[in-house]
Amino acid sequence: MVRFSLSNADHDRISAAVSAAEAQTDGEIVTVIAPQSDAYHDVGLHYAVAGMLTLLALVAAFPGWFEAQAVTLFGGWQHDVPTWRLLTLLLGAQILVFLLIRYALAWMPLRLALTPPSTKARRVRRQAVTLFRAAAEGRTRASTAILLYLSLAEHRAEIVADSAINSAVAPERWGDAMAALIHAVRAGRTADGMVDAIGLLGAILAEQRPRGSTNPNELPDQLIEL
Repeated sequence: MVRFSLSNADHDRISAAVSAAEAQTDGEIVTVIAPQSDAYHDVGLHYAVAGMLTLLALVAAFPGWFEAQAVTLFGGWQHDVPTWRLLTLLLGAQILVFLLIRYALAWMPLRLALTPPSTKARRVRRQAVTLFRAAAEGRTRASTAILLYLSLAEHRAEIVADSAINSAVAPERWGDAMAALIHAVRAGRTADGMVDAIGLLGAILAEQRPRGSTNPNELPDQLIEL
């Protein structure tokens, strides 16, 4: 997992940005940063199984080559290797391929590099929705919460909003906030990106749910760092 930590000053800046954004609206903003959204163990397993099947396909396509390797392995004197020996050798080779790939992909950077981008996107979105349901959904009286979620290992972010807000906002408005966050994170200015995105999300909330006569702070302003 990615080792990452914001300074206390960065935490204070992000909390202050949330407080300032919420001062203009009855909505609430929750911010979360996670080192990664999934362990992707199934990806390593899928590659290992694919390696086994690829070996089997190669043996089926080039049986003569495989038998020649078997003859060499057994000393080179036996020109007609029994079928049971060939099958045993094939089984052993498949197990070896499976274990080599499985243990190689136990190294997280390699597993992440080989994980398809679409898989990463789905897992990050799923984790963001899960966190939103746990930390924000239904916890405000008017259902006006937004979650800003950044997953560092996958280099992806998500914005999840209550349906009352999401249905009234054009997708490009969310995209502007996302772009501001990702642009700064890529430049190594994670806290700046969070602050910029929070400001844009606050503007959306101020338009959709302007501050009323009472404005209770229903959700914590502090950044949640998992």
